Amino acid sequence: MTGDGRCLWCGTDPLYVAYHDTEWGVPERDGRALWEKLVLDGFQAGLSWITILRKREAFRAAFEGFDPEIVARWGEAEVARCLADPGIVRHRGKIEAAIGNARAYLGIEEKGGFADFVWRHVDGEPLQNAWAVQGDVPAATPMSEALSKELRAAGFRFCGPTIVYAWMQATGVVNDHLLGCPRHAQVAALS
Repeated sequence: MTGDGRCLWCGTDPLYVAYHDTEWGVPERDGRALWEKLVLDGFQAGLSWITILRKREAFRAAFEGFDPEIVARWGEAEVARCLADPGIVRHRGKIEAAIGNARAYLGIEEKGGFADFVWRHVDGEPLQNAWAVQGDVPAATPMSEALSKELRAAGFRFCGPTIVYAWMQATGVVNDHLLGCPRHAQVAALS
C-alpha cells in the first residue's frame, strides 16, 4: 500500500489515483460500459494500464463513443482510420478484435444481455476478496478462466484469463482493493 493506504499499483500519478479512488472496483452493471472496459483491457495487453487511461478519451472518440452497434458495422476503412490515429494504440489485431467483440457483444445482448452474462458468474453480487498485500492478489482465477472461455466461445478475442481478471477487478465483479485500502470498505458497501 502507499503511504495513504491506497493500493500500491496506483502509485502517485494523479490520473491513476483518481481512477483508483473513483472508478476501479466499482460494480458496473451497464452492459455497454462493461463491453467498453473489456475492449480497453484488450488494448492494454502488453502495455501498462496508465497508457490506456491516458488514451481513453481518444479511444472513445475513435470508437464513436464505444457504440457497439456502430463498431460492429466497421470495415477496412474504419480500421485504416484507427491505424492512422496517434491518439490510440494502433494495433491492427486489437482494432479488428474490437470490431469482432462488438458483434459478439450484440449476440449476447440478444440472448439475455451482456451484463447478466457477466454477473451470473458471481450470482449477481461482487466477490469480496480480502487480500492483505498486493503479492497475494492473483493474476487470474478459475472464475476468470471460465468467463474467458465463455467469452471466446461467444466470439470475443483479446480476452484471456489474465485480461478477464483485470477487467473483473476494474468493473467491480470482484473487489480486490487491499484490506488496508480505504476503498475496500467503500466499494464493498456499493454491492
